Amino acid sequence: MKLKRQHHFQAEVATSSLNDIMFFLLLFFLIISTVTNPNIIKILLPQSKAAQSMTKQPVTLTVTANKQYFINKQPVPFQNLESALLDACKGMSEPTVVLRLPYSLTVQDLVDVMQLSAKHKIKMVLATSRTK
Repeated sequence: MKLKRQHHFQAEVATSSLNDIMFFLLLFFLIISTVTNPNIIKILLPQSKAAQSMTKQPVTLTVTANKQYFINKQPVPFQNLESALLDACKGMSEPTVVLRLPYSLTVQDLVDVMQLSAKHKIKMVLATSRTK
């Protein structure tokens, strides 16, 4: 009696549903990445019509309406602002600081902060919000 199989068994993996799963994961991460905002300190920025984006990761200096200073979300008193700014820019070839200042502060408050960057040759960019 001959008991030999005519067909050999081959293992298969059904991958037809993996395309749908990968598509939904990609869609989910794209939506989530556009919703997140790295700047948690809420201030009302001045508005501008022109917008320019930056490609490298700059240092963020935020000044609130009651003159509290934050470097990369870390609170810093004004007396220590210069040394904290130099520490944050240490090791950068072209240090760039994005200044987030509410429109309710005076021009003198802006000049006080910008004098620190001019003194140490640090490029400072004023952040604005887009007009609608």
